[in-house]
Amino acid sequence: MSGAAPSPIRRLPDGTVKQIGPLTGTRVWTVPGRANRPLAAPRDAPHPVAPGDADRLCAFCATRYLETTPEKSRLVGPEFTERRHTTAADLFDTVAEFRRFGNLFEIVSAEYWRENHGFRQPAAIVEWAQEYLSSPEGRAHITELAALRAAASGEEVSLEEAALDLLGGSHDVIVARRHLIDGATADDQLASSGTLTPDEHAAYIAFTVRALAEIQAAQPHAAYVAVFQNWLRPAGASFEHLHKQLVAIDEHGPQVDHELRLLAHDRALYQREIADLALSERFLVAATDGAVAFAGVGHRYPAFEVFSTSDANLPQEHSDAGIRAVSDLLHALHAATGPLVPTNEEWHYRPPGAPWPMPWRVVLKWRISNPAGFEGGTKIHVNTIDPWELRRRAVAALQELRAAGALAPGIRIGDECVASDAHLRYADGDASGW
Repeated sequence: MSGAAPSPIRRLPDGTVKQIGPLTGTRVWTVPGRANRPLAAPRDAPHPVAPGDADRLCAFCATRYLETTPEKSRLVGPEFTERRHTTAADLFDTVAEFRRFGNLFEIVSAEYWRENHGFRQPAAIVEWAQEYLSSPEGRAHITELAALRAAASGEEVSLEEAALDLLGGSHDVIVARRHLIDGATADDQLASSGTLTPDEHAAYIAFTVRALAEIQAAQPHAAYVAVFQNWLRPAGASFEHLHKQLVAIDEHGPQVDHELRLLAHDRALYQREIADLALSERFLVAATDGAVAFAGVGHRYPAFEVFSTSDANLPQEHSDAGIRAVSDLLHALHAATGPLVPTNEEWHYRPPGAPWPMPWRVVLKWRISNPAGFEGGTKIHVNTIDPWELRRRAVAALQELRAAGALAPGIRIGDECVASDAHLRYADGDASGW
């Protein structure tokens, strides 16, 4: 018997496509005839939005800043100028294009780091908390938020301790200005990543990269910071308002650990298993000078993979141009997806201190189906769109968007891409070699 590993993707005579995730081993089938179902999630009938109401639809909206925790920073104006530690009294003096603040109900709480790791807030956070509480507006803000937390947890703490936890937590949210597109007349005209301009999206991504670096520096016990975006309720979003989350955790997680074990034996893992496969099967969707997008293989949901082709590993190690290259492709794919399709955006990168090089990549998943009994019993996942069809749909949509002037310049689409676009340089500086 041959000991060769099964092909990651193959099409059977009846048209069924069987896939195996190159990095995960996840088994996926795509059965003919299931790809024509609607992509958009079912929604209630749209309701009209009166003038002025678009900014007060949820707690992330621009007229409800006091319903979120104190701001760590915001971007304002056409140049996206960063302002840090806006006071409660000054929250409404400017309009934030993007805001960064702690999650009111953290996945990994400040108490977790305190009780399990002995972490204590540094002097800068203590001083900021004292300053915030020193104003009547700030004290009232913290009092209200502390009451909400106490009602949820059943435990009350002092205002001073509440302020430290709210300001110094390691689970942040980055929120865009709009809930609906500008000029919306109905509540289904949502403002998604794809409805931002390329420049707005670039500011959003760069802001997230800076937040990632700051959380890593501020939480010494964190092994990794998970970065993700849940869009629409079927994808896990609490609010249908564009936002990303960053969560510090004290382990890498099993997927990163698995990839590091594979890398110990094969530094060319991502080039060989992802990029070369995409070249041979014509899964390249688009490319910029610095990033490339593939239709992914072996995902539970239709998924695009955007890889940086830089020799940098961590997002914050990239140049401004390298971050923009990733942003432009990601923005284009969000635009091609459309605002009514539930999606997850997941960031992957080499953890600080990990021994082997890993590329920065972002996976964009279309959450258009629900795993059920078949998947649970067999561990075979039914993905309704195979990578060839996903690539075809994306290329067609991207060409239309480019013709309409909706994409950043310099994006090569479909067959405009060349083999060198899929050369990943993440391990170029690896002294141990391949």
